[in-house]
Amino acid sequence: MPVRDTTITALLAELNRGNRQVESRVFRELYADLRQLATHQMRAERKNHTLQPTALVHEAYLRVAAQNPAWQNRAHFLAVAAQVMRHILVDRARARQAGKRGGARWQVTLSDGIAVEGAMTVDILGVHQALERLAALDERQSRVVELHFFGGLAFDEIGQTLSISERTVKRDWSMARAWLHAERKNAP
Repeated sequence: MPVRDTTITALLAELNRGNRQVESRVFRELYADLRQLATHQMRAERKNHTLQPTALVHEAYLRVAAQNPAWQNRAHFLAVAAQVMRHILVDRARARQAGKRGGARWQVTLSDGIAVEGAMTVDILGVHQALERLAALDERQSRVVELHFFGGLAFDEIGQTLSISERTVKRDWSMARAWLHAERKNAP
């Protein structure tokens, strides 16, 4: 385990023990990673989106810190943060859509192999709903997609977070991509 990951894991362990004095240091140590997650997720959003990556990082961190689960390591923290960021974006999409009585949907571009031929543009609510349907069939595959695509975690980090092998993660990723592709073809 790299020195930086060991340091972050030690800080998270202190936080788990209730030492709130390390909370600001945890945020400083993980800020670059959180910012990269937010930038990754915002890159897929529409160009005139009012939420900026920095605001997404801060809002997500506040929500993650309020959850206060027993942090295992850096990958676990980032996995939870990625999930929270996704939910923030979905909540904003729902609010925007409700505000316009079913008006314009936010568009995101899926890449990284989910689209078979280049990037495809779909609405974030559609992606969220597809992941919920996938979770009903296979929760782990849904988590793999969420952690890899939305969280930007590498396959080995996903394996650590979910306590499965990297090979299993890759197999789940491949199967989930195929399922999502089929869902996209069957969508109205």
